[in-house]
Amino acid sequence: MAAYIVATVRISDPERFAAYAKGISGLSEQFGGVAVVKGPVAEVLEGGSPVGERVVVTRYESADDARAYIASEQYCAASVHREGAADVEMRLLIE
Repeated sequence: MAAYIVATVRISDPERFAAYAKGISGLSEQFGGVAVVKGPVAEVLEGGSPVGERVVVTRYESADDARAYIASEQYCAASVHREGAADVEMRLLIE
């Protein structure tokens, strides 16, 4: 079954966050990840999410592939740069 990682990102320190982004560049693809959509929220139709919050949706062939990406050594090493640079929430959706 296909699985999706849905991440919402509120960046507070763009310079530090850039180091995280560089560290994971191309990594999800190594686990079969395909970007479905990524970009800033243009308009909030319901709820309290801020306009400008970034949303990233990546599709994987399975939940195990998605979990392997998040658990990978390279991802874990890069995620250190994200600490204090952004508030990130990641959700796993399974079809």
